[in-house]
Amino acid sequence: FPLSSSPFSLYSSPIPLSSGLRAAERKWRKTRLPADLASFHALLSTFSSSVSAAKATFYHSKFQASASNPRKLFATFSSLLNPPPPSSLSADDFVNHFEKKADDIRSSFAKPNDTAGPAHTALPCALTSFSPLSPDEISRLVTAGRPTTCPLDPIPSSLLQTISGDLLPYLTSLINSSLTAGYVPSVFKRARVAPLLKKPTLDPSDINNYRPVSLLSFLSKTLERAVLGQLSCYLSQNDLLDPNQSGFKTGHSTETALLCVTEALRTAKANSLSSALILLDLSAAFDTVNHQILLSTLSELGISGAAHAWIASYLTGRSYQVAWRESVSAPRALTTGVPQGSVLGRLLFSLYTKSLGSVISSHGLSYHCYADDTQLIFSFPPSDNQVANRISACLADISVWMTAHHLKLNLGKTELLLLPGKDCPFHDLTITVDNSLVSSSQSAKNLGVTLDNTLSFSTNIKAVTRSCRFMLYNIRRVRPCLTQEAAQVLVQALVISRLDYCNSLLAGLPACAIKPLQLIQNAAARLVFNLPKFSHVTPLL
Repeated sequence: FPLSSSPFSLYSSPIPLSSGLRAAERKWRKTRLPADLASFHALLSTFSSSVSAAKATFYHSKFQASASNPRKLFATFSSLLNPPPPSSLSADDFVNHFEKKADDIRSSFAKPNDTAGPAHTALPCALTSFSPLSPDEISRLVTAGRPTTCPLDPIPSSLLQTISGDLLPYLTSLINSSLTAGYVPSVFKRARVAPLLKKPTLDPSDINNYRPVSLLSFLSKTLERAVLGQLSCYLSQNDLLDPNQSGFKTGHSTETALLCVTEALRTAKANSLSSALILLDLSAAFDTVNHQILLSTLSELGISGAAHAWIASYLTGRSYQVAWRESVSAPRALTTGVPQGSVLGRLLFSLYTKSLGSVISSHGLSYHCYADDTQLIFSFPPSDNQVANRISACLADISVWMTAHHLKLNLGKTELLLLPGKDCPFHDLTITVDNSLVSSSQSAKNLGVTLDNTLSFSTNIKAVTRSCRFMLYNIRRVRPCLTQEAAQVLVQALVISRLDYCNSLLAGLPACAIKPLQLIQNAAARLVFNLPKFSHVTPLL
């Protein structure tokens, strides 16, 4: 009703009314409510209930149909809660952006010196060729791999694994011919690139917030696994791997890398030493690897002959297309870099950066790497007043090494965390390198874990708790449409995986510190079994 129709609106401007007067006005409005308006409200309520019931039935049927297929289940869940935002970006926009970014970085480097041929280093043993594999070994490679189907695959990978027994003679001949001839078929050097957001919180309409990930055909990755096994064995037997590199190494992970770093920091603190943790940031590191420098590095490690020729063939003549929504770009040549998402990419990058360790060690700093993530550690007594100069000199030499190896060190995103030792005063630290300032901060994110300057992990626990509560809220919204099995799959993948990631770093913390994580686990268990908030949780866990 309009304001003027009320007998309580006696003035042109509203005046405060007592609770009694407000109740009287509500009663007056109710008695004057027309019958047709009451009917309209009843019809509107019925319509809303019918729409809600139809939506619930629709999504219930979709979730029921995808309950046995985790991929379809997650796709349905994502489309329901996170519909793709409208975007004017196209596949051609992405391919031009990725190519321009790599070209801009490459143009800032000088061309490497041409060499007459690969320089061989006198090693006790050399890898001159890859050995052919038996049919049983080929069968294990095919069936043990994850059936990740790429758009370039002619048939689904799961189907190929099922019928691999009938195709085994042809697969064996194909892979062994490639290994012995030192040649990779051109059809195996094509990639379909999928742009992925670097962080879920970034603006999806900004093309700078995406990174390229290569999707390769299943058989090409099977061939890479055949090479990886023999190459890793050779490197391990001859002690050619960097002991401080955890990327793509058996028994190593981001968790072991973080454990190594945090234990070194705790040891220094117990010895009344302060520590500086520097987290280097590289721009498009995998995409700017120079093939000529990489092949020269492999030659220095004793890789020659057909083995060297196979890797050279693997690196050259590659092409890629960007797929975005319903569009696919034209093919583009890949003249530098190792494909992200490949089997050999991380190992080749680790070998490419192996000599960086000696540069860091020459300045008295220790380090640990995981692929392109490099962590520098410098522990020092509180009386040392040359800390900033020593770290600056080390970073300057690292920058020179990066330039010589066609890698771009992004000092603007390099982070510095200063951890005071036991009973040591805290002071700020600022490093100047190439006219760029690197200032110390209270916390820094390292390999997905937020480290603070006291190693209490309180900041990381808050971040994990916040993200888990958000996922629980989203799953709870669709829980009436889910079976218990489907709810369990979503909770384990989206919530429990966050609780489990690098949780060994929390060992030794007091119970009050990790209580928020326990409460998340309790809430997740109640959600799976669809029970009220205060249900007894022990049998559910």
